[in-house]
Amino acid sequence: MKNLLSTNIKFLKGVGPANAVRLSKLNIFTVGDLLTHFPRRYEDRSQIKLVGKLTDGEYATIHTIVINVRELKPNRRLTIIKLSVRDESGMAFVTWFNQSYMKNKFKPGMELIISGKVQKKQFGVEFNKPEVELAADFFQQPGHIIPVYPATENISQWQLRSLIRQTLNLLTSLSESSQDSLPREITAQFNIIDPISALNNIHFPADHNALAQARRRIVFEELYLLQCGLSYLKYRNKHESIGIKHAPDGDLTAAIEKNLPFELTKDQLIAVQEIKSDMEEAVPMQRLVQGDVGSGKTVVAAIALTKTVENGFQGAMMAPTEILAEQHYHSLARLLAPHGVRLSLLTGSLTGRTREKILFHIREGLIDIVVGTHALIQDDVVFKHLGLVVTDEQHRFGVRQRACLQAKGSKPDVLVMTATPIPRTMALTVYGDLDVSIIRQMPPGRKPVATYVRSSDRREKVYRFATDQIKAGRQVYVVCPLVEESEKLEGKSAVTLYEELSNSFFRGIPCGLVHGKMKSADKEKVMTDFYHGNLKALISTTVIEVGVNVPNATVMIIENADRFGLAQLHQLRGRVGRGEDQSYCILLSDGRSAETRERLNLMVQVADGFKLAEQDLIIRGPGQFFGTNQHGLPDLKAANIVKDVDILLEARRAAELTIKKPELFMQLKEPLSQLYKNNFDLYMSH
Repeated sequence: MKNLLSTNIKFLKGVGPANAVRLSKLNIFTVGDLLTHFPRRYEDRSQIKLVGKLTDGEYATIHTIVINVRELKPNRRLTIIKLSVRDESGMAFVTWFNQSYMKNKFKPGMELIISGKVQKKQFGVEFNKPEVELAADFFQQPGHIIPVYPATENISQWQLRSLIRQTLNLLTSLSESSQDSLPREITAQFNIIDPISALNNIHFPADHNALAQARRRIVFEELYLLQCGLSYLKYRNKHESIGIKHAPDGDLTAAIEKNLPFELTKDQLIAVQEIKSDMEEAVPMQRLVQGDVGSGKTVVAAIALTKTVENGFQGAMMAPTEILAEQHYHSLARLLAPHGVRLSLLTGSLTGRTREKILFHIREGLIDIVVGTHALIQDDVVFKHLGLVVTDEQHRFGVRQRACLQAKGSKPDVLVMTATPIPRTMALTVYGDLDVSIIRQMPPGRKPVATYVRSSDRREKVYRFATDQIKAGRQVYVVCPLVEESEKLEGKSAVTLYEELSNSFFRGIPCGLVHGKMKSADKEKVMTDFYHGNLKALISTTVIEVGVNVPNATVMIIENADRFGLAQLHQLRGRVGRGEDQSYCILLSDGRSAETRERLNLMVQVADGFKLAEQDLIIRGPGQFFGTNQHGLPDLKAANIVKDVDILLEARRAAELTIKKPELFMQLKEPLSQLYKNNFDLYMSH
């Protein structure tokens, strides 16, 4: 069975080299890939309807008799084949364009089963390019729930069904020698059917109950294996690792907490207490702090870093961009430097003697806290005694980068921060190896950002408003999705928009331009000028999504807002509303689709980033949340963590049981290696 699944798809009967290339566009390279190319939906042809009862736009199946076949030629380039059929309740028509061969397939008196989308027109009911089969063949087949697959050009639904059915027949013939990849104890306890039955019924279900059982098995297996890998990490960290046992708070931590320029919210206090408890254990801390934009995660990290410094260790904080690293450095320095804590900034733009001096100070323990970018994980960065690692905006780092920074110390405590709100089920999956603290409360006095959706015919009015805000002493962000104009995508580019605004609404107003293709030093200069108020308007791509904190900025205009996800729009909105003045976020969009309107209206109605993230998942689906580039976790092929919460929680419970029994976990080494690929070796070795 294993050999069959790893066989190159081109060796399957009916494929060959040409079809193998077409299938590769669907990420189907092996027989195993083909079998896990699951249907995106199903068409239920078990319910046969009468023509007279059909409604416009529905998908339906009818049982009819052929009346006649006609060929029409309105012009040289167009041939129409029109099939007239009827049942006891009325007439229907089936149409094919430029498929002349169809006229020879049907003869009056034939009994046909026709399945497709109904179009009700003036002359009656019509089906365009439906699936048609002989009634005699149809009634001989068991089950009439038909799979519809994600397809590509030149690979039809019929071909995919035929190849998958052929492969399933071959697999079923080998089933006696096949083994379930899941431990028997788990399948029995959680009532999971065998893999062969599951694959047969996910593709060609005998009935709706069989389909539900098949899908449950496949989703459970996917989530169970994912959770086993993550639970193993968590279990091993808690039971096999001896880390740094920090002492209870001393004078330094107490002094810094006492001298904070604001009171911590209840959520911040809870997060701080959870972190301190973790740090005072001998087990290395692995904690995620989730907090909405502006909820005050940095001060929580500052207290944790203080605690490690007070215990004689060094702290490191890694951010995804130089701009954000610099902001964190300045924020921490304001809080900690007056108390004698020695801080330094290490980014990629530092070179030569300056960099060498900082590296020497880190190596000799002359620096207590280092804030930096990916530059922190370079080989020549050596810590004397690393006690705590903080990574900010974790979703922007891969598993390897996080592991590399941890490896700079001997089992240091790890604190992961993200301002990207993730629903609980998502956090269980993406960050399943971490304990989670959530900061939902906003610091007191922060006013909600007034949010509006406007179409391009109101654009002039929007920019007049922005200009008035600048004249009143405020600053403005303008964000667009593209760096340069693209022929394929309609959208305001940052470069073009900067030129346009500088010569129209913002004429005479100091403006800056920032985008990802600029050199780091150039970006930093513009952002610094904006931060200090030298620039009044900043035209940017999403590079400012995790940018600097500018309390004087009160307007965020987002061009082509329909091109962004809700979570990203919320992150951008979080750039304003950081000062005492009322702030505004204006979403410019001409998107007409129902989904676009629903998403943008949610931005107007909902200020809570966690609720928005949940809605974004429901509307747009989870997509490839687990791409290896982002997380080092495998993509989910069948599971939908929005709809499959119950199965996810079951799978998590099963994984926790498995981890406690080494003999069960060892049975999973091969399927886990296949699922996580080279990342599992990384997990097992750190």
